[in-house]
Amino acid sequence: MTERLQQLNQWLSEIIGSEDYQLQPASGDASFRRYFRLTHNGESSIVMDAPPAQEDCSPFIDVAERLLAVNINVPTIIEKDLKQGFLLLSDLGDEQYLDHLTEESADELYQDAIQALFYMQQRADTNNLPPYDENLLLQEMGLFRHWLLEKHIGLDLSEEMQTMLDEVFKLLLDEALAQPKVFVHRDYHSRNLMINRSGFGSGNPGVLDFQDAVCGPFTYDLVSLLKDCYIKWPEQQIRGWAHNFFEQIAENYPEIDEGKFMRWFDLMGVQRHLKASGIFARLCHRDGKVSYLADIPRTLSYIVDLNGEYPELQGLIELIQGFSIAEANKLCTP
Repeated sequence: MTERLQQLNQWLSEIIGSEDYQLQPASGDASFRRYFRLTHNGESSIVMDAPPAQEDCSPFIDVAERLLAVNINVPTIIEKDLKQGFLLLSDLGDEQYLDHLTEESADELYQDAIQALFYMQQRADTNNLPPYDENLLLQEMGLFRHWLLEKHIGLDLSEEMQTMLDEVFKLLLDEALAQPKVFVHRDYHSRNLMINRSGFGSGNPGVLDFQDAVCGPFTYDLVSLLKDCYIKWPEQQIRGWAHNFFEQIAENYPEIDEGKFMRWFDLMGVQRHLKASGIFARLCHRDGKVSYLADIPRTLSYIVDLNGEYPELQGLIELIQGFSIAEANKLCTP
């Protein structure tokens, strides 16, 4: 048993008042956080292990309280030890949306997720949340350039390519900053939404991994949900679900027509997918988490799908079409 796990067990023994419990890994994370499912007296809860040197539990607690205040189904905090980086949380189960999404279930599950997103955007407190500002948006897109193109693919970017990327990044930045600002979960997708039968509405979705929330563009979470890096739906379905969301918010933004909304939705998606593909490459090369490489082709396919729709993206699309992710993925070893 590692020293860190010994510390965790000692803390649990103290707050439970017993060593008669079972602790099993619950899920991994793309960060340094780990999660365990604790079973005691026939009931289960979740333990978050967030080493203070790498992670800070305070944002998780802050955002959880904001979302609980507007009846979003997120874990409640049972016990906490910020100094050691341990949280004991209510258990929303282990059934991810990703494992339940089928052609038959998708409409109902996405309807629930869109409704919860609408409530988050309209009701959640955004005071003092970090802004999704120019620096953060550009930093995220820079992950694509450095970690995917240069580090993973091994491209030697010409001055012309660098200029093209700078122009695309500027376009995506301007379009993002022009949008109304709302609560942004920032990772609102099928691996962070849980099938759950208590709490908000029917209980769906249980919402996880919200600690990086910011105040930013109102299409960002919708893109995360509908243009998901882990599952892909036909374009017509995506557009239909996006239209349903627009109909819900339209009366709050009478100055925005659906054409402008869909342009923002598409271009916000490009920003997110540049970021995500860069993160997946970084997870491989920096952290040895090779499994995320399999998600890069799907993630970049959303950008290629816009071929012919936005002339401003043509250089980026041709760049993506010009390299082989499948071949490059063979190069990564942990």
